[in-house]
Amino acid sequence: MRIAFFGTKPYDRIWFEPLALEYGFDIHFIELPCNEDTVFLAKGHDAICIFVNDYVNAGMIDKLYEMNIKAILLRSAGFNHVDIKAAGDKIPVLRVPSYSPEAVAEYAMAMLLTVNRYTHRAYVRTRDFNMSINGLMGTDLHHKTAGVIGTGKIGQAMIRILQGFQMNILAYDPYPDKTLDISYVPLEELMHKSDIITLHCPLTADTKHIINKRTIGWMKEGVYLVNTSRGALVNTEDLIGGLLERKFAGVGMDVYEEEEGIFYEDRSAEVMTDENLARLMTFPNVLVTSHMGFFTQEAMQAIAIETLENAHAVEKGLPLLNRVESEMTH
Repeated sequence: MRIAFFGTKPYDRIWFEPLALEYGFDIHFIELPCNEDTVFLAKGHDAICIFVNDYVNAGMIDKLYEMNIKAILLRSAGFNHVDIKAAGDKIPVLRVPSYSPEAVAEYAMAMLLTVNRYTHRAYVRTRDFNMSINGLMGTDLHHKTAGVIGTGKIGQAMIRILQGFQMNILAYDPYPDKTLDISYVPLEELMHKSDIITLHCPLTADTKHIINKRTIGWMKEGVYLVNTSRGALVNTEDLIGGLLERKFAGVGMDVYEEEEGIFYEDRSAEVMTDENLARLMTFPNVLVTSHMGFFTQEAMQAIAIETLENAHAVEKGLPLLNRVESEMTH
């Protein structure tokens, strides 16, 4: 099987090259992202493999189908960047549903601790031997209330961490897991009562902009918000409005709704034309990182193994256990 790997970085080669030899796959690493202008590079391959900031729309599906592409392999759990309905029965789309839930949950907690205790700002100060702690006062997390939106594997990993801080847990999920010893509440109640809100749900038609002007209005004054899931769960303009009104004590964002073409790239020598992202960077209580919550050795290894297992299933005609179905998009 020949696989076109789009949007690849040096760290992808570390994990995928040796595994590809074991599976007997011929991987063509392409640094360019997968989009309408680059999809032609898939010609002559049996499958394509893409990451979160690539995309495949309906028109591209038709082109890939004409090229006899047998599978779209996702190096991610999320699938909102592919038109699943258009793929239909033409080309199976296979994801990595679970690689390391702990990696993302631990990173979410790191972001919360950072924006709460200002360790990022303290680091910059002390590098210049400015040892003043004025303006760096945080709050105890012990016995505070944490609202967890989405209680899948990552959400559950986050809950275990929060419980380690002896926090009270409220959860919202349209599909509650009754095996969990937590309190599920309506979304509005979670917003009203939570001191910390952390997002761990997929991006679907139902969850897009779940954080918006209305739901921000439900939140407590001085709330902390952490998003390590998908950028479009948050309406950026409404978030900026809430920050200007001093609604938030701190915000940690590892994702951004317009991150395509920016995240994973070095734009340090360029003028930032995304006004919303530039504005977010001006708030002292906002921490933005470049979609790296998943980025641990264990997670990268698991992603490589599961991705190539998906390719193996396609090649050998085995059951496609990780296929994304249309009903999963709602």
